[in-house]
Amino acid sequence: MRPYPTGIFGKSLVIAAIAIIGKTIVTFASNLPDYVPPNFTSDFLRGREAYFFGWYQVAFYAHILSGPCSLIAGVLLTLTPLRNRFPQFHRWLGKLQVGCVLLLVVPSGLWMARYADAGPIAGAAFASLSLATGFTVAMGWRQILHRQIVAHNLWMNRCLVLLCSAVVLRIFGGMSAVFGIYIDWLDSLAAWGCWLVPLSIFEVWRALNRSREKSHRLQREVSR
Repeated sequence: MRPYPTGIFGKSLVIAAIAIIGKTIVTFASNLPDYVPPNFTSDFLRGREAYFFGWYQVAFYAHILSGPCSLIAGVLLTLTPLRNRFPQFHRWLGKLQVGCVLLLVVPSGLWMARYADAGPIAGAAFASLSLATGFTVAMGWRQILHRQIVAHNLWMNRCLVLLCSAVVLRIFGGMSAVFGIYIDWLDSLAAWGCWLVPLSIFEVWRALNRSREKSHRLQREVSR
């Protein structure tokens, strides 16, 4: 399986995705003054002063720092030219990615999910997302230990899709604001949709890609 779509359309999608991720990270960096020290009048921290201490505070800062780092690492790890030219760097970055996700992103996400602003349904979505992300990166690590390169690429691509959920969630929020849609259950729906929708799209694309490759292989065999 290819690490990402090929062709003009596929490469355009990759470029667009990287641009959106980059913009999200820049926006996050610009919002850091609202987080350090915490500004409880800012959008994300509004109403959280009642429990913004102890382990929640630790989880919050661990999550907002490890999340963008894991996302950047995930994008770099999918770049085939970088992997081929600097294999040692790819291996080192992969180990960093696994450690960052399993030791920081997942535990902090699970802890913060208990305090989801949209309620328990959204909290269940974020907890499920954390567990799914941890599972994909653990499977990716397991496959590379067994030298299963194709399976490793597949699981790490899934991990990247799940890490992009933070970007998709912000897109959903922006669309809601643009169209003036404010419904009580919309936040809970977005919490599930921000990772289930991209993951479903990825799996459908993978299935179509495999079907197309199988068809081309059969055509080559028939033409011999």
